[in-house]
Amino acid sequence: MSLPPLRFKPILKPRAWGGDHFDRPPDWSGGDEVIGESWILADLPTSILDGRSTVENGPLAGRSLHELLASTPDAILGSAAPTVTGGFPLLVKILDAGQNLSVQVHPTPRYVEDHPDAAVKTETWFVLEAGPDAVVYRGLRPDVDADSLRSAIASGAGILDLLVKIPVAAGDCIHLPSGTCHALGADVRVVEIQTASDTTFRVWDWDRNDPARPLQLDAAMACLSFGAAPTSPAAVIRCSDTPAVEADGVRRRRLCTAGEFMIDHLDLDAGTHPVTIGSTPVILVGIEGDHSVVDTDGHRTRLAAEDAVLLPVSNAAPRIECDAPGRVLLVELPATPGVRLA
Repeated sequence: MSLPPLRFKPILKPRAWGGDHFDRPPDWSGGDEVIGESWILADLPTSILDGRSTVENGPLAGRSLHELLASTPDAILGSAAPTVTGGFPLLVKILDAGQNLSVQVHPTPRYVEDHPDAAVKTETWFVLEAGPDAVVYRGLRPDVDADSLRSAIASGAGILDLLVKIPVAAGDCIHLPSGTCHALGADVRVVEIQTASDTTFRVWDWDRNDPARPLQLDAAMACLSFGAAPTSPAAVIRCSDTPAVEADGVRRRRLCTAGEFMIDHLDLDAGTHPVTIGSTPVILVGIEGDHSVVDTDGHRTRLAAEDAVLLPVSNAAPRIECDAPGRVLLVELPATPGVRLA
C-alpha cells in the first residue's frame, strides 16, 4: 500500500513568552492571545490538549496521523518503532520566542522508570531567525551542584550565572539530550525536533510568578545532569561551518546524529531532487523557498517555509520540486530508537 506525502494543519499554541509571527487561520478562536508555538507534526496521547495532527490536503485530508498509524502502521513507520502508546515517535514544532522561555529540564530514561506517567524528551533546535544579541542557555556550569542551584533559586539571584550561555545565529543547531538544563532566549525562532513528549519541568521562570506556570523543582532535580554540561553530541553545530556533501544540485550537511533522530540540512538548487527513503520514514521541514513534494502516483503537496511533510516508508519515489533555490531540513528515524517512550 502506497501512502502520499502527508502535510498537516498547524496546531497553534498560546504561550506567555510568544512572539508575533504566526498567522492566525480564519477559524481561529483563541482571541488576542500571544502565539508561541506551531506544532507542525504531532501525535501525542489524548491527555495532551490539541496534541494530534490532521492531514491538511490530498486524498487523506481530515484524517489524523494517529488514525493513519493505527490502520497502516507498517506503511508509515516501516522498521521504526512507535511510542508504546502507538504514536508517531517524533514531534516537530516551530517556536517563536518573543521573551525568554523558562529555564527547564525534561525527563530522563531513569526518571521515567520510576514515573511511568512521564515520557522521555530529547530535543534539538535549528535556529531560523535570531536577533543580534540572541542567546540560548544549555547546561549547568561544571561546578554547579544541586545545593548551589536550589540556593540560587531560593534567593532569586544568580541562577543565570550558573548556566552556560551561548550566542546563536540563524543556521545554528543545538542538541538538548534529556536531563539538560536549558532555556531558549528572547528574539529567537527555531524549529524544534524532539521525541514525542510534552513533559517539561520548570526550574526557574524569570520571576514571572505566574500561578499558571508553577515550578516543578523536585521533579527537575531528579532529572538534571550535574557535574558537566552535556557534550555529546556537540552542543552547537553551525551550519556554515559544517562541510557539505554535494551531488546533483544538493549540498547536504549533517547537523545532528542522536539515538532518536538524525537531522541533515539540504541546500537545493532549482530543479527536481529525489528523496531516498530507507526502512524508516523521512520528515522534510521547509526552511527557505516555496517548493512541492511529488510522488510517482501523482500526489503533490506544498513544502514552504515552516511546513513539515512526512514521507511514509511506502511513499512512491518522492521528489522535491524547486522553482528556485531553497533550504530544507531532512529528518530520519533510526530503525532501533535510542529510547522507547511512555
